Amino acid sequence: MGLLAYGADGYGDELLDGALVTVQLAVFSYLLAAILGTLMAVLTLKPRGLRWTAGRVYTSVATGIPSLLVIFLLYYGGTEIVHALLAPFGVDERPVIPPMGAAIAALAFVYTPYLADLLRSAIQNVSKGQLEAAEALSVPRRQIWLKVLLPQALRIAYPGFVNIWVVLLKDTALVSLAGLTDLIAAAKVASGSTREPFLFYGVVVVFFILFSAATIRLANRQSRRLDRGVRTSEA
Repeated sequence: MGLLAYGADGYGDELLDGALVTVQLAVFSYLLAAILGTLMAVLTLKPRGLRWTAGRVYTSVATGIPSLLVIFLLYYGGTEIVHALLAPFGVDERPVIPPMGAAIAALAFVYTPYLADLLRSAIQNVSKGQLEAAEALSVPRRQIWLKVLLPQALRIAYPGFVNIWVVLLKDTALVSLAGLTDLIAAAKVASGSTREPFLFYGVVVVFFILFSAATIRLANRQSRRLDRGVRTSEA
């Protein structure tokens, strides 16, 4: 029986809503991880000092804890965590953390150090001669970062960023275990009610394959644009 056979009273709308939640979760958590990862890479570029040590500790914690456990901790204990952080400032309220917010924070927490390490390595691979030339021309430090270092580092790190995006997209499936109604949660409800798990979970499989393939294709096209005019060792 096809999915359309369920008509307007079926589960097509629920699956579409779940797919939208999955896409939103993946996009927002990745953007947050990219922003935090960029900041972390810049602050921990030099392998010494308190910032570098704190970054190493955070990386060890974030990469050593299973993603699902982080999601559970922030979903079920997020309110207490925020309350504990605000208590020293005299704030006694216990803010309610929405499931989507907890899921975004959890995935961003897990993937920030991966993006940071990738970007840090890319920055270190940018030719030092260009940095020295910019300094010789008295270019402001901020402009050196924005115009010289980061654009080239992002081009170098771009393929790795795409790979991390694909892995994060697959990890969004974990949030269904924490109560967020994403695509997998919607498929679980639909398959339980109709006793056709193969159909609905098959739809989920097709969605992830097509969405991953589409984003990778767009990423490869963008990568070719970034490489235009760039001399390689083979050239």
